[in-house]
Amino acid sequence: MFERGRIDTRPEPVGVPAELEFLDGAVEKGKLMLWASQAPLDAINQTGGFVEFVPYAGEPRLIAKTTIASIRLVGVPRTPALRARTGVADEFDPYAILGLPHGSAWDDIRNAYIELSKGYHPDRYSSAALPSEVVVYLETMARRVNAAYAALDSSERTAKRYRAELAPAVYTSRARG
Repeated sequence: MFERGRIDTRPEPVGVPAELEFLDGAVEKGKLMLWASQAPLDAINQTGGFVEFVPYAGEPRLIAKTTIASIRLVGVPRTPALRARTGVADEFDPYAILGLPHGSAWDDIRNAYIELSKGYHPDRYSSAALPSEVVVYLETMARRVNAAYAALDSSERTAKRYRAELAPAVYTSRARG
């Protein structure tokens, strides 16, 4: 189980925000899990038929590479110098940015977005004489809140579309014979 004197130096996996498009046309946003030293292209081209993916509105899963049509890495604004000061990895987790637990109800997500967007909105502090570092931080946080809501909103729209496709028909006409 444990070996004396052995140090485990394997890096932890890191989530890279990505948008996957599948061969059937479905699109899903989430985090592509990679090793810290691994480039996304290396993860796709390495041997093995699966990649680990954590959708924003779902459970982690392994996806067959043969079902993926394209992968688009999503550029999420980073908070400048905050990572260096705190020593915390700056991963994009829309639920954490909005201050909500995973799997929160859509109304809670929307309410949290409204409150945070009001707090970080540029008009709220435009007339105040703030240090440039604070202004950059507030602008970056406003962009991150908007990006988090957009990621969860697209997942909600996709879920609504799939629910509508699975819903039974309200009316079916009778064929005349």
